[in-house]
Amino acid sequence: MDDPTLIAPGESERAAPPGAVHAGEPPAFDARFRAELRELFRWRRDVRRFRTAPLAPGELEAALADAALAPSVGYSQPWRFVSVESAARRAAVIGDFERCNAQALDDYEGARREAYASLKLAGLREAPVHLAVFADDASVAGHGLGRRTAPETLAYSVVGAVALFWLAARARGIGVGWVSILDHAAVARILDVPPAWSLTAYLCVGYPVDDDATPELARRAWQEPIAEALTIYRR
Repeated sequence: MDDPTLIAPGESERAAPPGAVHAGEPPAFDARFRAELRELFRWRRDVRRFRTAPLAPGELEAALADAALAPSVGYSQPWRFVSVESAARRAAVIGDFERCNAQALDDYEGARREAYASLKLAGLREAPVHLAVFADDASVAGHGLGRRTAPETLAYSVVGAVALFWLAARARGIGVGWVSILDHAAVARILDVPPAWSLTAYLCVGYPVDDDATPELARRAWQEPIAEALTIYRR
């Protein structure tokens, strides 16, 4: 099996690895910064329509270096990034998506089925970068700290890295789309990764055709914001 870890940090990241201790006072984040940060959160949207132009050199690696600053249970750093560059493997992933999407369509009836069929749910054919993100379930890093009672926190740590990557990419004008309509075990076989690696996210990455701060599924009237998502329950 080829080494599936294809993303290497740039020289600056080698000099200062993620998590390195930095001396000095912590920065003070003022109101202007917080407002701009919230704008970044607001404009981070799932992208399905990509330009086919490649990313500028070094941009993917820089965003992944930011992603590696994510918190992880026991400082296990279990994320494993795989850039899917083989045309044959990409085609196999697209085939799996189309198969799974057809099965999902059968779950709906009537107007909801028509609405689902009209949605563009992945940019797999257009996106210049396919990025598969795995959790290394066999890693001994972190010595099991925090995982005895909650082993799922290993996968949660990878999700945290995905979220940071998404924001780091958006700050660079790069769009990201999370393709969840896949058979995760099939994708792992297609990519020929170690058996202990479990797929957490399959991402389409590239420059978006257009930007919008409103989620596409809200714009398409698939789902409106719900009050519960902003509710604080106090006990």
